[in-house]
Amino acid sequence: MARRLTRFLSKYALLATLAISYLFLYLPIVHIGLGAFAKNHAFPYPPRWTLDTFGRLFANSLYQNAFANSLILGVGAGALSTLLAAAATLGLMRHAGRRTGLYLVLFVAPLFVAEVLLGIASLIFNGLFLELQGNLVSAILANAVHCFSYALLIMATQLYRYDWRLDDAAMVFGASPTRTFFEVTLPLIWPGLLGAFIVTFIMAFNNLEISFYLLGATPTLPSVAWGALRYGVKPELYALATAVNLVVVVGLAVMFVLMLTGKVAFGHRPERERAV
Repeated sequence: MARRLTRFLSKYALLATLAISYLFLYLPIVHIGLGAFAKNHAFPYPPRWTLDTFGRLFANSLYQNAFANSLILGVGAGALSTLLAAAATLGLMRHAGRRTGLYLVLFVAPLFVAEVLLGIASLIFNGLFLELQGNLVSAILANAVHCFSYALLIMATQLYRYDWRLDDAAMVFGASPTRTFFEVTLPLIWPGLLGAFIVTFIMAFNNLEISFYLLGATPTLPSVAWGALRYGVKPELYALATAVNLVVVVGLAVMFVLMLTGKVAFGHRPERERAV
């Protein structure tokens, strides 16, 4: 009896902890979403719906320029870090040999460097040694350094289960290394590439510490939002946060529907091993 009671209490204590944790995480997001669509954004209960806040947000040229710069920064840093991480992971898995551990330590070293320090170091390197002013190119390179390690770990989890005998078989039958990569390797590892790009894109898109030191007066969404906080929480910030969250939710919903319908499959497939 005592054991059943203990299990019962443990089960519902865990459920209660989980529910409280989710409420703590998502209630502020719901509140911001209601505030973005309500006339009284400070306390939108009950909400009186309006789209005026989004109209002012999309009509503001500062936010438009900041969004374009953040988009360029995110796409550039995400693509560069994903390509470098894919090349590094393939090299580690296939050709590193005894020095795999050493190379891996060097590749993941940026994980242990604070973003502020990375931004300051990039600023000093560009300004003092290269005598270059901060711009989007230097910001993309600095963010790619920071995002590279995360992309490497994502790619490593995808390639850990990869069967390299497929590549060997393709080359035995006359395929060149380039053709083998594009017709055998790439179709099997693209979920890892996509996952690495999505994660690094979000990291670079939302980054403030690194981009702030390298862009100067060039606005991005994080820097504009941070600067606007000096004048209080404006309704446009509610609309901005809600718009970004909606884009993320819609993207996840599309991926879920594609996976549910079987049009897209992510991760490892056991039937690949049986086919070898």
